[in-house]
Amino acid sequence: MAAMSSLSKKTLQALMMTSALTVLAAGGQASPGASTTTANLTLHNLCPYPVWPLVTANAGIPSIPTDEDGEPVGRLDGNGSGLATLAFPPGAWSGRVVARTGCAGEDDEVGRCETGDAPPVTVAQVSVGGPAGRAAYSVSLVDGFNVAVVVTPHGFAEGRRCPTLGCAVDLAAECPVRARAPGGGCGAGASEAAWFKDRCPDTRTNAMDVEATPQDCVAPGEIKVVFCPAHDSAASHASLLA
Repeated sequence: MAAMSSLSKKTLQALMMTSALTVLAAGGQASPGASTTTANLTLHNLCPYPVWPLVTANAGIPSIPTDEDGEPVGRLDGNGSGLATLAFPPGAWSGRVVARTGCAGEDDEVGRCETGDAPPVTVAQVSVGGPAGRAAYSVSLVDGFNVAVVVTPHGFAEGRRCPTLGCAVDLAAECPVRARAPGGGCGAGASEAAWFKDRCPDTRTNAMDVEATPQDCVAPGEIKVVFCPAHDSAASHASLLA
């Protein structure tokens, strides 16, 4: 799989600053008290077009394959048929998920993509296996928007708040003319950040931002990242049932 072009320094700094957990100690070793529970990361494409997801582990953390052969995520067909389940390694893991669109090449051979290779791009940030099994997740619009994304945990500890977070609105379709990107998507800026937040309060739009809905999630059995979810799937609520 071709590597994604580097995101802007602003995105990387914001994702680091807004991460709700520090799940690894120096050297890539699990932090004391980190859970050894293995969970799954599921990617589901409900968009009417294919996406080519890119899952990138943070520095010092192992990558995660999609199957027993260790193959990376390839093309996920649209309208719900594209589905991939990855197994997190035991212990702590953190990283990012983006959906690339309009990519050249076939199947797992990804060439240049119309969106997702560089900003504007929607970024899902996920951390699992923290102390006592704690997990954290967010959807960042710090560097703009290319695909609607929500993150939904499943199979979590009873009584914990593991809400669906993210943005189910196609912001590219509503994007102000000044912020429209040539290849598609909606670019970020000070005024766009406020516009994003107004439409998608359960996202992060700057380095100090948090979601409108709080999370307190422990030991989810699955973290599902959904591309182009149904509009009501990102309704702000704290889920109390696994």
